Amino acid sequence: MEYDKQDICADDGGIKMAYETPLTIAEVMRDISNNKYVLPSIQREYVWETTQIETLFDSLMQDYPIGAFLFWEISKDKLGDYDFYEFLKNYHEKISIHNKKADLKGADGVTAVLDGQQRLTSIYIGLKGSYAYRLKYKQKKNDNAYPVRKLYLNLISRAKDSNNKYDFQFLLCNDVKNTDDEYWFEVGNILDMQDLGDVATYVTDNISYSETHQYSREQAKFATNTLSQLHKVIHTSLTLSYYKEKSTELDKVLNIFIRVNSGGTVLTYSDLLLSIASAQWQTHDAREEITEFVDDVNSIGGGFRINKDFVLKTALVLTDFSDIAFKVDNFNKPNMMKIEDNWDNIKKAIKQSVNLVSSFGYSGETLSSNNALIPIAYYLLKIGMPDNFVDSSTTKDNRAKIKKWLIHALLKKAFSGQPDNVIRPIREILKNNVSTDFPINEIIDKFKGTNKSIQFTEDDIDEYLLKLEYGSRETLSTLMLLYPSLDFSNKFHEDHMYPKSKFKKAYLRKMGVSEDKLDEYINMVNDISNLQLLAAQLNEEKLNTDFDKWFSNQYKTDSDKIQYRTINYLPQMEYSYVNFLTFMNERRKLLKAELLKILI
Repeated sequence: MEYDKQDICADDGGIKMAYETPLTIAEVMRDISNNKYVLPSIQREYVWETTQIETLFDSLMQDYPIGAFLFWEISKDKLGDYDFYEFLKNYHEKISIHNKKADLKGADGVTAVLDGQQRLTSIYIGLKGSYAYRLKYKQKKNDNAYPVRKLYLNLISRAKDSNNKYDFQFLLCNDVKNTDDEYWFEVGNILDMQDLGDVATYVTDNISYSETHQYSREQAKFATNTLSQLHKVIHTSLTLSYYKEKSTELDKVLNIFIRVNSGGTVLTYSDLLLSIASAQWQTHDAREEITEFVDDVNSIGGGFRINKDFVLKTALVLTDFSDIAFKVDNFNKPNMMKIEDNWDNIKKAIKQSVNLVSSFGYSGETLSSNNALIPIAYYLLKIGMPDNFVDSSTTKDNRAKIKKWLIHALLKKAFSGQPDNVIRPIREILKNNVSTDFPINEIIDKFKGTNKSIQFTEDDIDEYLLKLEYGSRETLSTLMLLYPSLDFSNKFHEDHMYPKSKFKKAYLRKMGVSEDKLDEYINMVNDISNLQLLAAQLNEEKLNTDFDKWFSNQYKTDSDKIQYRTINYLPQMEYSYVNFLTFMNERRKLLKAELLKILI
C-alpha cells in the first residue's frame, strides 16, 4: 500500500514537523547495520533492561503503538561538523556499554536519532544483537559472570508468568531446550524469512512434523499465527512513525531534543553541551573535567555558586571567539578543539578571578552576578595570571581598581538583561590595554550615557543606595565601598548597630520610646544606616547588647571613640533608644557625603 505524508503535525514551541512515510522495522535494522542511522553525541547511553525489551516486542506483536520517533537529517557536507556514534549492537554490562564513534567517511549523509534511541537499540539487540548482564552472586571481575543471551520467542504457548501475551525471553544460547510446552525460536531468524511461505515451511518442518516432540494441532496453529504475526511486524507493517528535522542549526535541534526528552531524565542545556564537548575533546573528558572544576572553584573562601553554564560561557569569551552567545552552534568541533587546547589557562584564569573576588569579601551568597567574573578572568588571562596577583603588595592598586569596577558593576546591575552586550565591548577594551592596570576609566567612558552605565548620580544614592536593607546583595557591595580599608581575608558580618532582636514593642516601650514611634522604629531597624561591617568575632561578642552599652564598654578612651565614629560614619551623640531616629537621620547624611565623594 502506498502511504503519503500525513497532515498530522507536531507543534513544538513553534516548530512544526509533519509525519513522514512510516518505515518497516526490517529496513531500519538494515540501515542501522550500515550506519545510515547514527546517534548524535547529545544522546545518553543505553539503559534498558531485558524485561523492558521483552515487553517492547510484546507490544509490537499486539500492534500497540510504541510512540513516534524524531530523526535529524544530516547532509554529506555537514558530517564533519559534529561527532556521531554507532548504535550499541551487543550490550555487555562489563565490556560493552559505550557507543563507538561512527566512521562516516564516504557516507552521502546520515540520519541521526534525536528521540527513540532506547527503543531502536532495544529492537536491534532483540533482532541482531545480544545482551549480557551479570548473574546474581557472581563477582564483577569474573568474566563468566556475564553470559551472553539472545532474544527468543516461545512459538507454541502464551506467556505464563508475566503481563505479556507473548512469551519473549532472553536466554543463554547453549541452554535453550524445547519441551512439550515450549518451542524457542531465535527472534533474529525472522529477518531471513522473506515471505510467509518461509514461515509456513518452518512451522511444518519444526513443529507440525517435529522429530523430537509430538506437538498438538492447537500448538501448531498457535505457532503459525505467532510466527506470521512476527513476520508481519518486522517485514510488512509500517510500524515506525517518525518526524524528520532537516535544519542545519544544531541549536534548534538541541532545543527540540530537550523538549521531546523532557518526560524522562531531565537534561539541562549545559549537560547536552558537555555531551557534545566530551565527544569532541581528544585528551580530556569534558564532562568530568568541568564538573570537577566547578566543585573545586565553589569551595573557595565562603563558597561560590559557579555552574557548568558559566564555565562553558567563560570558555567562549576567554578563547576570543567573536560570537560568545551561549548556544550550541558555538560549541562546534573546531571551537571545542580550541577550548580544549586552552583549557588549562581557562581554568587558572577563572579560579584566580574567584580567589580575587573572595579576597574582596564576596561569596556565592553576596556576588549578585557571576558574569561579572568574566571580564576579571579575561584580564588576568591577558596579563599572564601572575601567581601572586591576589596578595602581592605590588598589585595592590591594580586590585583596588578591579574591586571598584566590580562593585560599581554589581550595584548598577550592569550584567542584567543581555550580558553579552557588556562583555564584548569590555573584552575589546581589555584586549587593547594588556600592558596597563585594569582600565576602569576606559570601561566607564565606554558605557557613559547608556543603560549599562556604571556611573552614579545623586538620585541613585538617595533613592537606591541609602534605601538598601539588611540581607540584600547590593547592601554588602555598598558597605564595601564605605569600608575600603578592611582586610577581607578576615571574615566580616553585616551587623545591626542597634540590635534587631531588641526591636520589640514591649522592649522599646521599656526603653522610653513613645507609642506613636514604635512602628517607625521597627520598620527602620534593617536600613543600611543601622548597619556596619564588623569583624566576625567582635560581632559574636556583641550579640544583642544595646548599642550605647556596647560602644561605651568597647571603646574606653576618647581617641578610641573618635576613631570608631570616623571609620563607621557615626554622629557624635548619645546612642540611646530614644535617639534612634535622630541617629539614623544623621548617619544617613554622613553616609551620603561619603558616597558622593566615592561615586561622584
